[in-house]
Amino acid sequence: MPSTSPSSDDLLVLLAVGRTGRFTTAADSLGLNHTTVARRIESLEKALGGRALARGSGGWELTDLGRRAFAAAEQIEAAVRDLGADARDGVSINDVVRISATDGFSALLAAPAAVAVRTRHPGIGVEIVTATRLASHTRTGLDIEIVVGEPHVHRAEAMRLADYRLGLYASRRYVTEHAMPHTATELTSHPLVYFVDSMLQVDDLDLARTLVPQMAEGLTSTNVFVHVEATRAHAGIGLLPCYLADRHDDLVRVLPDVNAQLTYWLVTRTEAYRRPAVAAMVEAIREVVEAHREALLGA
Repeated sequence: MPSTSPSSDDLLVLLAVGRTGRFTTAADSLGLNHTTVARRIESLEKALGGRALARGSGGWELTDLGRRAFAAAEQIEAAVRDLGADARDGVSINDVVRISATDGFSALLAAPAAVAVRTRHPGIGVEIVTATRLASHTRTGLDIEIVVGEPHVHRAEAMRLADYRLGLYASRRYVTEHAMPHTATELTSHPLVYFVDSMLQVDDLDLARTLVPQMAEGLTSTNVFVHVEATRAHAGIGLLPCYLADRHDDLVRVLPDVNAQLTYWLVTRTEAYRRPAVAAMVEAIREVVEAHREALLGA
């Protein structure tokens, strides 16, 4: 049983560790040393009567008890922030929003959304981490995740953003030198540019590969921009998001009927979504996605 009430200072230390997953990074952000952070966490766990953090593969992760304490710490942070806010129209938001999204989404959709948010609220900082993976169950350090395919998560909000299409593309020079394939059978003589099969963590992207099972892998990468640039450099036929490939006049569509339709989803913790900065970022992402809906579908 906890013997004392948790200290608000200790809770704010937990907030920093929970967001970064590391004592050293949290210490730097708080202007403390690693030993002090460890001592504050130990003091907090003693007051809570249980473990707030557990070792995970990617660093420190919140336990169930830690998540409840983390939510309380966010409320403290919000209250302190509101007290010191300089009013613009009576309201100013000062916060940092941390986003994880795929490479393509980060560059063409999340970045413009972040600019729009910062134009409206200069006190909001936005950190974007690029990753092509499933939604995290712990979501340590992240406020918003953009993933491909419907996520199955607990204690979080999942919002369907938009569908997008993958199609086959080749450079104009490539089809001049190797001939344009007009049937699925003719694809067998061409190398495919796509993700590294053994490192692909997203089922929907893996299923998209089955559109062209007869094609041998040519150049593969974990980064979609490498796929685009390799295809532009005549490496083979790329299975590319239409909204990235259609931006380049030197790429042409191959077998337009061969395409995969996937879906972007947004995931955010319920308590994070209550923060004005996170809510503003979610709204900006949805606005940018809506403006690009036709391009996402290759229209």
